[in-house]
Amino acid sequence: MKNVTGYIHSRESAGTLDGPGVRRVLFLQGCPLNCLYCHNPDARPFKCGFKTDAYTELREIAKNRDYLIKTGGGVTLSGGEPLSQPEFVKAIFEGCKLMGLHTALDTSGFPDHRADDELLSYTDLVLLDIKHIRPENYKELTGVKLQPTLDFARRLSDKNIPVWIRHVLVPGYTDNQKALDELGSFISTLTNVERVEILPYHKMADYKWAELGLENKLAKIPEPNTAMVESAKKILKNSRVPVY
Repeated sequence: MKNVTGYIHSRESAGTLDGPGVRRVLFLQGCPLNCLYCHNPDARPFKCGFKTDAYTELREIAKNRDYLIKTGGGVTLSGGEPLSQPEFVKAIFEGCKLMGLHTALDTSGFPDHRADDELLSYTDLVLLDIKHIRPENYKELTGVKLQPTLDFARRLSDKNIPVWIRHVLVPGYTDNQKALDELGSFISTLTNVERVEILPYHKMADYKWAELGLENKLAKIPEPNTAMVESAKKILKNSRVPVY
């Protein structure tokens, strides 16, 4: 395998929220989306992170290889949008597979054309964030088109690559009951979905938006309460999808 340079926003040495087990999580710099609820808006500009390379990261990963395997964990590449740096992702995942480590790609699926068959051959799990099932609402939330994400979802299904679908619940934006029902109907057409996660919108990144001088259109939007989350889960369960 070849060494590849990449840009990283941050690292997490023992993550438990981005895939199974305990995981080394690398948050890559760069993202083509402009999500209204982005929790890492400072990860959008491509070269504002710190420069590293695949060998350096893999050496650090190797130090905890046995522990990651013992816990049923592995390595997750998140962001930002990791597919903004496909060759770097490919090099990291190839090295992980040589070490016998489970790999997970946390992605919006928007730049799906950048995930070639070789990259996907090193990918054990995709955490796919479907932010809205209606094109006009998706564009309002992200600034980009929905269709590439749906195409990527179908491509992963055709390849039988395991997927966890993620949907961030934002009051007034992504909690529409009919839209959730449509989302469930779409997910039910896929054959590779192991679980569907409803992630409550949170305001922990508000300070980042303020520090960056960015307009926060969700500043006055409250976090969803437990009842709202459970209601969304119930709607999706009606489509017989594995909701967690």
